Amino acid sequence: MRLVILGPPGAGKGTQAASIVDTFNVVHISTGDIFRENIKNDTPLGKKAKSYMDRGELVPDELVNDLVVDRLQKPDVENGFLLDGFPRTVNQAVALDAALEQMGTKLDRVINIVVASDLLIDRAVGRRVCPTCGRTYHIKNQKPAVEGKCDDDGASLIQRDDDTEETVKKRIDVYERQTSPLIDYYKAQGLLLDIDGSKDIDVVFEDIRAGLDKEA
Repeated sequence: MRLVILGPPGAGKGTQAASIVDTFNVVHISTGDIFRENIKNDTPLGKKAKSYMDRGELVPDELVNDLVVDRLQKPDVENGFLLDGFPRTVNQAVALDAALEQMGTKLDRVINIVVASDLLIDRAVGRRVCPTCGRTYHIKNQKPAVEGKCDDDGASLIQRDDDTEETVKKRIDVYERQTSPLIDYYKAQGLLLDIDGSKDIDVVFEDIRAGLDKEA
């Protein structure tokens, strides 16, 4: 199964992606993880990507297209993949379609998680992240066992620089202007699966699984 997951910042894409990967035995390909690894290692790509991410802007297409296409050609994706964080623009989607066509395949489904802006802001501002393993928490509804410490490795949790209310609002605005046209693009192809992301995490995943099982 070849999938893409869409949704605005804070919609819960990462959480749902993990469940999808485990359930459907596909490879999780997250451009966000790739960027964060480069930023952590202070690579030239990481420095450039961070400058955009800190401003709540999208990383330009030319920085990600070749990276994703190369990743899709690895042997471990033969049984399927879930793209998380790509494509973010229609131009990227067109490039992805062309690359998949050259590989003799195509997307099966595009999952679109829908969440209201006010809820997205609350989720992001309250988010805390482990700087060591990347696991995420929330000060209201996803607390660690020990306050301020990661359950997995005990590292002190941090608030990301781009999780302030001002930056989050800008990220949502950027998403609406530049990324949401993907919804129309994939809807026209009959690939879109709309999911209400305001529900509890487990319920959201059950809705996703039901939709994918129906199409399988």
